[in-house]
Amino acid sequence: MLKAMSTPPLSSPAPAAGPAPHPEQGSRARTVLAIAATLVAGVGVATQSRINGELGQRLDDGYTAALISFGSGWVILLVLLALSPRGRAGFARVLTEVRQGRLAWWMLLGGLAGAYFVLAQSLVAGMLGVAIFTIAIVTGQTVTGLTLDATGFAGARRTAVAPARVVGAALTVGAVAVAVIPRLGGDGFPVAAIVLPLLAGVAVAFQQGLNGRVRAEAQSALAATTINFTVGSAALFVATVTHLLLVGLPEALPTNPVLYLGGAVGAIFIAIQTLTVARIGVLVLGLCLVTGQLAASLVFDVVAPLGPGSTSATAVAVMLALAGVLVASIRWPRRRSAVTPPSA
Repeated sequence: MLKAMSTPPLSSPAPAAGPAPHPEQGSRARTVLAIAATLVAGVGVATQSRINGELGQRLDDGYTAALISFGSGWVILLVLLALSPRGRAGFARVLTEVRQGRLAWWMLLGGLAGAYFVLAQSLVAGMLGVAIFTIAIVTGQTVTGLTLDATGFAGARRTAVAPARVVGAALTVGAVAVAVIPRLGGDGFPVAAIVLPLLAGVAVAFQQGLNGRVRAEAQSALAATTINFTVGSAALFVATVTHLLLVGLPEALPTNPVLYLGGAVGAIFIAIQTLTVARIGVLVLGLCLVTGQLAASLVFDVVAPLGPGSTSATAVAVMLALAGVLVASIRWPRRRSAVTPPSA
C-alpha cells in the first residue's frame, strides 16, 4: 500500500522576508510629505504675486493682467470639474442648497475677494516688491481673521480672543511698519500702494470663511473652488471691460510665456491645499503656507527683484510677520486655577 504524501495546508502563510514596517512610520512619512507639499504651495502664492506683478508692469494695465491670470485659472478648473463626477455633483448640490434657501446666496461671493487679491497683485506688487506685498497681505489676513474667528463668521466655530492672538496680530502690524515707513513718500511709494494689499488680506480672510462654508455644503473642494473662480472671473471681466473702455487696450502683449502662468500656479497651490488639509489640519496648513510665502518672497526680492527690492529692514519685517503668525496660531496651554476641595 502506498503511503499518502503529506502536503502543507493551503492557508499556511509564506515566511515573511523581514519585519513588517510599523504603521506609524507610514503615517509619519505621509504627514512630512504633506507639510513639504504645503510649504511648496506657499512658495506658489509668492510665485503668483511675482508673475502677476511683472505682467501688470509689462502691460501697464493691472486689470488686464488680473483677468488673464484669474481667467486662465478658471478655465483649468472648469476642465478638472468636467472630468470629476464628484465635483459636478458638489456643484449641483450647492445650487440646490441656494435655491431651497438653506445656503445664503451671498456666501457664494468669496470669489470677489480672490479677484481683488489678484488685482492687487497686478497693480502694486511690482511697485512694492514681493516681500513687502506679502507682509501686507499676511497682516491684513491675520488681524481680520482674529475678528472673524471671535464672531463665528459664516457659521464657523467661535474662537475666543486670547492674549497670544492679539500679540501675534500686533507683531504683524509692526512688521508692516518696519518694512514700509522708511519708504513712504519722496522717492518711495505712496500710502495707497500699501493700503491695497492690506485690504486684500482683509478680503482673503473673508474669502476663507465663505469658501469653507461652501466647501462643506458641496462636499467637494473642487466644486467650491470652481464657484469661487467663476464669481471672481465674472467680476474681473466686468471691471476690466469698463477699465478698457475708459483707457483703451494695452499697446502689446508680452511675448514671455512664463508671464501667463499665474492662473496655472494658482490652480496648483489650491489643489495642494485641498489634498493636504485633511492630513495636517487647518492650523499647520496656515503656518506652512505663510512660511513658504514669506521665505519665497524674500528670495524673489533678492534673486529676481521686482520693484525696489529688499533691504535689511524688509528681512526683519519678514521675521516679525512670521513670528506674529506663529504666536497667533499656536494654541498656548491655559493655566489651571487651583481649586480648594470642599471640607468634609
